[in-house]
Amino acid sequence: PPKPSCQEKDHLSMTDALKLGFSSFATPTKGVLVVFCDDGLNFGAATKKAIGSAIDVVTRVAKAERFTGKKNSTLDLTVPPGLEVSRLAVIGLGKIAELKPNDFLKLGGLALGRLPNATSDATVFAEIPGGAMRPEQAASLAQGARLRAYAFDRYKTKRKEDEKSPKVRNVTIAVGDVAAVRTAFNTRSAITDGVLLARDLVNEPANVLYPEEFARRTLALKKLRVAVEVLDVRAMKKLGMNALIGVGQGSSHQSRVVVMRWNGGRAGEAPVAFIGKGVCFDTGGISIKPAASMEDMKGDMAGAACVVGLMHALAARKARVNAVGVIGLVENMPDGNAQRPGDIVKSMSGQTIEIINTDAEGRLVLADVIWYAAQRFKPKFMIDLATLTGAIIVALGQEYAGMFCNNDQLADRLNKAGIETGELVWRMPLAPEYDKMIDSKFADMKNTGGSRWGGAITAAQFIKRFVDDKVPWAHLDIAGTGFDSRQTDINKSWGSGWGVRLLNRLVEDHYER
Repeated sequence: PPKPSCQEKDHLSMTDALKLGFSSFATPTKGVLVVFCDDGLNFGAATKKAIGSAIDVVTRVAKAERFTGKKNSTLDLTVPPGLEVSRLAVIGLGKIAELKPNDFLKLGGLALGRLPNATSDATVFAEIPGGAMRPEQAASLAQGARLRAYAFDRYKTKRKEDEKSPKVRNVTIAVGDVAAVRTAFNTRSAITDGVLLARDLVNEPANVLYPEEFARRTLALKKLRVAVEVLDVRAMKKLGMNALIGVGQGSSHQSRVVVMRWNGGRAGEAPVAFIGKGVCFDTGGISIKPAASMEDMKGDMAGAACVVGLMHALAARKARVNAVGVIGLVENMPDGNAQRPGDIVKSMSGQTIEIINTDAEGRLVLADVIWYAAQRFKPKFMIDLATLTGAIIVALGQEYAGMFCNNDQLADRLNKAGIETGELVWRMPLAPEYDKMIDSKFADMKNTGGSRWGGAITAAQFIKRFVDDKVPWAHLDIAGTGFDSRQTDINKSWGSGWGVRLLNRLVEDHYER
């Protein structure tokens, strides 16, 4: 298979397509000018000065186009008279009093979306009626622009004429306090890097990103002082990780477990732990999937990608916390050595599992990795992420990730972080009535509930059997949000990088000293 260059190098070359800078307010002389107004077509003082005499034209065009400044609405003027810029874009803010912190992130995405493909220079005025945006608001605006600018196109060799764009786009954010905005942006830039890293991993094809290659790419985190340890199959066998090993035994690519540790908190303090499902490609194994859309199964490692992106974000911003990321990396293939329906495996915990369906493989990976993380690190809490079930998409669509949790405080904190970042979670039930559905006649449990009903819940109940209830734990089923997810103002990518900002916010708000 082709050997891509180091992930960090790939990531940097991709983000170099957008050059973000900050400056004081000044009237631009080229490119596109993006400004904001409220629902009364009111502009800030610096914006009015920059627009100058063209404001009369803006008013007339707005009336003709019935543009009132409604939230997230846009108005475009090509070659506006009285201005040297080639284009003027006006974005509505709606009612200023109703703006929320996360709205400024979306505004950054909207602003970048107003730039035509042929444009290489743009200036965005980070001002609202009443004055310049606060430093954290302007920094969020810039972060939204970076997230929107992401594109995974490294394998394209030909482009249509309307797809061509400059190699580098220079976007200047005009702000009130340049130094303060840069300081606020530095932290957000580290988080954005983590999101884009996760997107890169999810978007890579499976012939490039198989378990060994995925593990190799995590070694780039060492440059940020993250300790990285890779367990091969021999090491996993010694630990008794037979549930995980069984999933990958039908592939020519050997499975791996990667342990990442960031020690930014007090020495000896228990870490917070994040666990990711990393099925680099999922055919379903012997219980093979239908051909339609099977190509999407290159993204069945979005949970692991999120954990890697999160560890990057925490280390890059020097988070004051001890954090552990553990990911199980496998490929689920149907060769002559593959696991069969009816097989029974003994997990690392000692519990035995009857394999009813080899396409219910992610929970087998998580079973061993979660047990390993809990026993080795004794964490404050554990959160696992997995593109686990289609059933969660039936229940919640692509707006929310399913959250299953054994601790009300952790669930409340995750819910709040979801609202603040826009990466939403919805708590789902866990109950004995569902748990008994995975009891087996031949082993301690079976890996499916044996019915199409409540599939996401029985999957979570399975994982819960490998969790000590004394440890706060949450399972996030991100099948609807991790890949091929809903396109938004800040994400036009197939791989969304979902979860990095959510979990970073959780740590930042509640677990840093």
